[in-house]
Amino acid sequence: RIIDLARVTRVTSGGKRLRFRATLAIGDKKGKVGMGVAKGSDVTIAVNKAFNQAKKKLIKVPIVNETIPHQVLIKYKAAKILLKPAPKGTGIKVGGAVRIVCELAGIANIRGKILGSNNKISNLRATLMALQSFKEIAKSEKKNEKEVEEMKRAINLATKDELNKSQNKKSLKDKLKNLIKNK
Repeated sequence: RIIDLARVTRVTSGGKRLRFRATLAIGDKKGKVGMGVAKGSDVTIAVNKAFNQAKKKLIKVPIVNETIPHQVLIKYKAAKILLKPAPKGTGIKVGGAVRIVCELAGIANIRGKILGSNNKISNLRATLMALQSFKEIAKSEKKNEKEVEEMKRAINLATKDELNKSQNKKSLKDKLKNLIKNK
């Protein structure tokens, strides 16, 4: 979706040179979103350039229960963006370019506020930085899930007979640790 179209002029020795700047965001509504900014002598050229640039810069956004994993405050240049998770049924309560990015990313419930600049490009970049910052948390959650699965497997391997026989808790812990190390 096109976020901003601007006529940009450059003063040269022969007069003014007119170009068009297109700012757009693309997304699949399943967690992928990207932005592109490009200039061209015609609006369609600028839009096509921006679209190709946006395709190259797609990012993955972790979505948990149709919202974001946690609150985030990001500052990019003069733009400050505050994004908060919201319960189901809230909708997208964010303004400007941030709303468009959240819709394209597939985030159904989110609250937010644009605190700094009114510059659409800066707000757009700050939003993408905020959505990118969730990557580390998504990876650590997957790591924790793997550890839990390993523990479950280790407990299942220790048969009920062994659990009944061992009355001492320390020996049970030692057996579980050995089973996990052997995996």
